[in-house]
Amino acid sequence: MSWNPTLDPGCPADIDVDAIETLIVPRARDLGGFEVRRALPAPKRQMVGPFIFFDQAGPAEFLTGQGIDVRPHPHIGLGTVTYLYRGSFHHRDSTGADQIIEPGALNWMIAGRGVTHSERTPETARKGPSSLYGIQTWMALPERHEDDAPAFEHHGREALPEITDTGITARLILGTAYGERAPAALHSETFYLDVVLEPGALFPLPDDHEDRGLYITEGSVSIAGQRFEAGQMMVFRPGDRITVQAGAQGARLMALGGATMGGPRYIWWNFVASSRERIEAAKAEWRAERWGEGRFDLPPGDRGEHIPLP
Repeated sequence: MSWNPTLDPGCPADIDVDAIETLIVPRARDLGGFEVRRALPAPKRQMVGPFIFFDQAGPAEFLTGQGIDVRPHPHIGLGTVTYLYRGSFHHRDSTGADQIIEPGALNWMIAGRGVTHSERTPETARKGPSSLYGIQTWMALPERHEDDAPAFEHHGREALPEITDTGITARLILGTAYGERAPAALHSETFYLDVVLEPGALFPLPDDHEDRGLYITEGSVSIAGQRFEAGQMMVFRPGDRITVQAGAQGARLMALGGATMGGPRYIWWNFVASSRERIEAAKAEWRAERWGEGRFDLPPGDRGEHIPLP
């Protein structure tokens, strides 16, 4: 489908570089041959819209028999968004979901009052060399939805709207942008796009969302004559019309944002909540390990182990 014809991309030179409210350089963590770069939360920015965690996973290469094994662990007060460029994950959770995610598809898990899930490299992928590269984010839930029942949705690559224009291919993963709507059910206004730009292409951010950011996964972009490289996140001032231009090698971006939350969130381990009391209650239940008797159970088919409370 074509780009929204009413959207004028403008010229990057017309944008004041001060339109960038925050520049974030992610912190890298080595998980034993597998690197994760965390852009959110950052010292000067807890969230962009509802997005409260933003992790770049990989790229990583694995030998035959190797892979990722994230044992069952809990979440409250958030939704997890898994989106892959390369490789695959086997997701299982306490709602009964059992799903292999492939590149370009969406796994959307709403923790609500409490959910447990695991993520592992599928057995089929371990039969030979494999790779993994993708983005995982957490979205804080509005306070009125923090105690909702957990839920899971999977949407294949073909179900996510694709928006194209000269030099631009954008897949809408979540929310609304440029007159399109992604299929996943959300509790707050948001947008989340996987954007691939050819060299020199101009890309205008949606201007109908309060909070907006960009994360560069490949290549580079320029804004007001200033160049930004892969591995950087930019958060923009509300209301400004923003257009970025891809560098000589092109670029791949994750564009994200939406309405701001009604207030800050507390974060401890895998828990996000609007109050410390909610987190303390979740800690006590996970420590008790009374599976199926309260808010937490272990995923069917993956009940042999779990990550204990730190």
